[in-house]
Amino acid sequence: MAYSRWAMSRAFVKESDTENSGELPERPQSPHPNLVTKAGLAALARHLAELQAQRRHLAAEPDELMHQETKRLVDRDIRYFQARVESAQAVDAATQAQDEVGFGALVTVADENDEKRRFHIVGEDEADPGAGKISWVSPLARALTGARVGESVTWTRPAGDLELEILTISYPGA
Repeated sequence: MAYSRWAMSRAFVKESDTENSGELPERPQSPHPNLVTKAGLAALARHLAELQAQRRHLAAEPDELMHQETKRLVDRDIRYFQARVESAQAVDAATQAQDEVGFGALVTVADENDEKRRFHIVGEDEADPGAGKISWVSPLARALTGARVGESVTWTRPAGDLELEILTISYPGA
């Protein structure tokens, strides 16, 4: 089983932080409530189970130096994902106001050049901007939240503000 896309690069860990203790620094937990969609909660639980299976597999391997480092990475990620699963608050799309943008909404917008884009507002662990899934705490999601069809919002970005008109709002699974 290969180490997953959820892993943090070693480039972000200072050697002096880990060389003496043999322990890796814990992955930071978000200060925000851990809102998730039902699919997001299932994905977290699935990933945790994969890590636990990987740990069982590694436990059966000889204690080679490389396996010890991998075990430390897997153990740290198990602690992280266990905490994420335990703190998860699944939001039922059916409980959202269907006529305004909120958590779990699938929103179609048009920008000033009439370019249409679609975004799904999801939990932090579910976010995948390339797939149109944006975290509910992102600046874009915050700009969209509370808006209704026909309204315009301003998305404040480093590249400059962008006006977006809300074209459609739906809640998958509602």
